[in-house]
Amino acid sequence: MAPKQRMRVANEKHSQNVTMRGNVPKTMNPKDEKYAVGPYLLGLFLFVVCGSAVFQIIQSIRYGM
Repeated sequence: MAPKQRMRVANEKHSQNVTMRGNVPKTMNPKDEKYAVGPYLLGLFLFVVCGSAVFQIIQSIRYGM
């Protein structure tokens, strides 16, 4: 693409931002919402934490503390 044509396309893409005055988004690219932790890792974490809690309760009942 020639530099003039590239500039024209960029100007047309961002021309609507001139009238928005302060309401312009940070980026023009759509951003997908992603989880910070995957579902499998979250499931494993819950399994370990809840399983540990259950075993601790069973052990405290068994030894009568």
